[in-house]
Amino acid sequence: MPVHTSESSQGRRGRGVGLGLALVSALAFGGSGVAAKPLIEAGLDPLHVVWLRVAGGALVMLPVAVRHRGLPRRRPALLAGFGLLAVAGVQACYFAAISRIPVGVALLVEYLAPALVLGWVRLVQRRPVTRAAALGVVLAVGGLACVVEVWSGLSFDLLGLLLALGAACCQVGYFVLSDQGSDSGDQAPDPLGVIAYGLLVGTAVLTVVARPWNMDWSLLAHTADMDGTPVAAGLLLGWIVLVATVLAYVTGVLAVRRLSPQVAGVVACLEAVLATVLAWILLGEHLSAPQIIGGAVVLAGAFIAQSSAPARGSAEPVAGGGGEKEWSARGTAA
Repeated sequence: MPVHTSESSQGRRGRGVGLGLALVSALAFGGSGVAAKPLIEAGLDPLHVVWLRVAGGALVMLPVAVRHRGLPRRRPALLAGFGLLAVAGVQACYFAAISRIPVGVALLVEYLAPALVLGWVRLVQRRPVTRAAALGVVLAVGGLACVVEVWSGLSFDLLGLLLALGAACCQVGYFVLSDQGSDSGDQAPDPLGVIAYGLLVGTAVLTVVARPWNMDWSLLAHTADMDGTPVAAGLLLGWIVLVATVLAYVTGVLAVRRLSPQVAGVVACLEAVLATVLAWILLGEHLSAPQIIGGAVVLAGAFIAQSSAPARGSAEPVAGGGGEKEWSARGTAA
């Protein structure tokens, strides 16, 4: 029917835009480490870099917050949750984790978030999940293990692993909260307003944790070494704030609104692949054969998950496609 065909076409276009936004977000987030590492090696504390990142993003988004000044009265819990979990929680838990366990292990545990999102959708929201979506998550996590070479330095530290798991849980909050109100029509909270106030809340929380008044601010006036090339610290900070924070969060939240939390979560696994490739190009950290293979597996997992997902408003199962069998309460076959 003409109407059905038009709606189907619009759904495909919407999902295509959502996937494009998710990829931009993954690239933007993935570039944060490449820009932050030279600043840390130049003498800045990692938590101070995180504070500069979030506070700078909040300053850029301040006009948006002023424009949506009525939002805190209407959705205080959403804004507080986004700031605490999606902004401050992910950053603080991750950096605390890598102080106790290898970065690769922490990154792998953090990117268990897509699996946790599926668990949230299935167990809390009571919505069916298909085998294809679950397979995409398994492939993405397995490929990510190869990308970060989790076998090269695994050390068991219970607190470190719990902190990394905390970062994963906070990242689940990012995907779930980004989706809040997406089906509310005109009553949906503006995503830019949510990001703006989330960054403000995150800045307030991280100010207590990072204590930026102890930072050596003079380091920002000098250069940092990027694989033998001196780069102005201010330029690196500008990239972290404008691209790795503002652009990353804006495109990421908009992607979740057009896709779904679980699909956007799997696509976000590409961040680790992109971060590794950027580190190879800009920092001289070469990729090994297992990392290249793992990157291909992550891509395959992300593709399977997104290609099995229905458009917004579809009556099909979550992340379900065609004739896929649902993982429902009565249909979890062996």
